[in-house]
Amino acid sequence: MNKAVILVGGPSRATRFRPLSMHLPQPLFPVGGQPIIWHQIKALSQVRDLKEIILIGFFEDYIFQPFLSKCYEEFPGLSFKYLREYSQLGTAGGFFHFRDQILRGSPKNIFMLYTDICCSFPLNDLLTQHERHGRLGTIMVTKVDRTSAHLYGCVVVDLETKMAEHYVEKPETYISDMASTGVFVFDQDIFSFMARVMEKRAAEFEHEQARESAYGRYEDTDDTQDVNRLRLEQDILRAMAGDKKLSAFLCTGFWRQIKSAASAVPANALYLQKAAKDSSVTLAKSAPEGPDITGSVYIHPSAQVHPTARIGPNVSIHARAVVGPGVRINDSIVLDNVHIKDNAAVLHAIVGWDSRIGKWGRVEGSKVTGTDDIDEVTHSGVKVNSICILGEDVHVKDEVFIRNSIVLPHKDLPGNKHNEVIM
Repeated sequence: MNKAVILVGGPSRATRFRPLSMHLPQPLFPVGGQPIIWHQIKALSQVRDLKEIILIGFFEDYIFQPFLSKCYEEFPGLSFKYLREYSQLGTAGGFFHFRDQILRGSPKNIFMLYTDICCSFPLNDLLTQHERHGRLGTIMVTKVDRTSAHLYGCVVVDLETKMAEHYVEKPETYISDMASTGVFVFDQDIFSFMARVMEKRAAEFEHEQARESAYGRYEDTDDTQDVNRLRLEQDILRAMAGDKKLSAFLCTGFWRQIKSAASAVPANALYLQKAAKDSSVTLAKSAPEGPDITGSVYIHPSAQVHPTARIGPNVSIHARAVVGPGVRINDSIVLDNVHIKDNAAVLHAIVGWDSRIGKWGRVEGSKVTGTDDIDEVTHSGVKVNSICILGEDVHVKDEVFIRNSIVLPHKDLPGNKHNEVIM
């Protein structure tokens, strides 16, 4: 039997996803027509002999309950559980803290995934390599551009043996173009290894505390020295690589981080393109009676799209949205209850829940061409060229042009705005 753990974080961890996370937790934000975390669960449901998926995070218990209830119906062969951390224990601390519940049933292999990623998720291939090499854990890596490698956790990999020889989190100098994807699989003995790391850190911490106290320099105010916190990257993966207990699996499919709100748009495109490749019935298709559909497009069954509208490519239109005559939507996400009136245009943008765009209005961002375009949407409080984002309940008046801007919820926009953060 196998299990999986998804680390979903908490409200304080999704500040870069604002203003969208002000309405909905980041893991539940829809990309490709489904919540971010759904794509991970869908991939995990296809892993052989996987029986349980556990979510660990800081959110209130009720936040994920409706979503997990739907998962029980959609994936009847799986059981689901949400475990809440009541203090910040680090990226591996919650995983270690709930080890008894994770080990219940004696799983052979345990997957761990971060929730803020978009990926093709070749999990069965990952599991096959993990079991073939027989090491304590396997990290899934992807090849990134050398110039941006410093933005990721980098792994030095022996390409012949698949051994992860060294791991460094966001190195200051170049060491490798193999980056961690935030997807791992561990043997159940990982918890014994983590316990030894904790014991070693506790001994080092006690020794350092005693040494500093002897010189009168110790102050118990440094949260980073909390011995109970456990960081997966710095504390566990680095130690596993040093002890030659970590294997590396190269993901040759697509992968992206979903850190900022703007990064949801390229993630949306990747999942829609994957659905088109898989011949998914959920995607909309052009018909003689309209609307004109180009490329990969998801339209919720309850949405109303006028036959003269032109939609696509890479567009998601969600529940109860109304798209009027002559509207053009390209490379965008239109959320629930949005009303886009006649001849308006939405390009490279996210239109938040219950928003309104008037006749001949235009909401336009800049096309994403690389990861640098989405990692930072503001600089020194000023909006930079990137995706245009309207928060919840934003009203754009007739003939108004909103370009490259971020608009917080509940705003009326009677005039044009360019490269602004509208509070």
